[in-house]
Amino acid sequence: MDVWQLDEKEYRGREYRTTYASNGFYEIKERENGFDFVYRAFPQTRTFELHDTILSDWLEEPVLYGAFEENHLIGFAEGFLEKWNNRFRISNICVLEESSRRCGAGRMLMERMLQTARRSGARMAVLETQSCNERAIAFYRRMGFAVIGFDLYAYSNEDPKRQEVRIEMGRCLL
Repeated sequence: MDVWQLDEKEYRGREYRTTYASNGFYEIKERENGFDFVYRAFPQTRTFELHDTILSDWLEEPVLYGAFEENHLIGFAEGFLEKWNNRFRISNICVLEESSRRCGAGRMLMERMLQTARRSGARMAVLETQSCNERAIAFYRRMGFAVIGFDLYAYSNEDPKRQEVRIEMGRCLL
C-alpha cells in the first residue's frame, strides 16, 4: 500500500459514496454543571451512508492524499490550515470500501496528515465526526485525539433524537 499526494485539480468535486456500520452511539445529555457523554448500544447494528465530494469549495488551500493498493484508490484524506486560529483541520479521512478497512490505510493517511499539519506550523490538528461513528471515534482516540467539543444541532434540529451529533476532536501538535 502506498500513500501519495494527489493533484487537487484532478480530484476536486469528485463524488464518492461509502457506508459504515455502528453498534452504538455516544449520547450527550445536559446535566446541572455540564454534560454526560455516555456510550449506548443500538438494539441492532445500524448502517450509515455518506455521499459527498472530495475537496469542497470552502476548503482554503487544501492538501489531498490518497491511499492506493495496486494503483487503485482505496482511501483519501484532505485538510487545510485554518490560518485564523492556527489549527490544521482534517476535513475528511475516508477508507472507501469496508474490505479495505483495518489494514493500515487510515493510519497511513492520518500520519501523513499529521506530518503535513506539523510542517505547516499548526498548533493543533482538529476534525469532526458523528456521535454514532463509534469506530471512527475509537480510531481517532488511538491516534491521540480527544473530544474537544460538540454541537448538538449542527446537522438538523433532530440530531440528538437521531443519535447523530457532531463531535469535534483535537490533538495538540506543539
